[in-house]
Amino acid sequence: MKIIAVTGGIGAGKSIVCDMLRALGHDVYDCDSRAKGIMDGSDIIKHVIADEICAAAVVDGVIDRKVLAEVVFSDKAMLDRLNRAVHSAVRDDIVSWAEGRPVAFVETAILYQSGLDRIVDEVWNVVAPQQLRINRVMMRNGFERDHVVRRVEAQDGFVPDCVHPRVFDLVNDDVQPLLPQLEARLNVLQTYSR
Repeated sequence: MKIIAVTGGIGAGKSIVCDMLRALGHDVYDCDSRAKGIMDGSDIIKHVIADEICAAAVVDGVIDRKVLAEVVFSDKAMLDRLNRAVHSAVRDDIVSWAEGRPVAFVETAILYQSGLDRIVDEVWNVVAPQQLRINRVMMRNGFERDHVVRRVEAQDGFVPDCVHPRVFDLVNDDVQPLLPQLEARLNVLQTYSR
């Protein structure tokens, strides 16, 4: 079994790569949507939220995401506590989900911050010029330029302590075709699996 992370900054195109992988018949674990489901279904995480972060963020066993966001995004220690609980559960879920699959792809925006870099065999990093990423996010989300620039710069400003030893870039610059790059990576995988 091989677990491959597909990552990249906001607007780089990791979701496009993952859509291509699905179209080619591969399973892709979407960390964002799965994390929300795990949070909603985990009594342990709900107890962490209610007992250690904010009791008002869990009402009748349901997470009030607005209240939770207000607390964790104004207190880094609380955000770190939430992330530790959620990221640990997501890593366990990925390992369980990947069992029995010869290759498992994982889409993640926060590879290093979540600790996923420690459980994947390769990282496929989708890259694009910063200005192109900003324009894509503005068009996609309807955000103002300043808002997008702050998000891009915040993401790009994170530097991991140790970079994964097997990182392969996929360039999504609207010049180089993306599909041939993806197919080349998949061909390398098939060569290794023989």
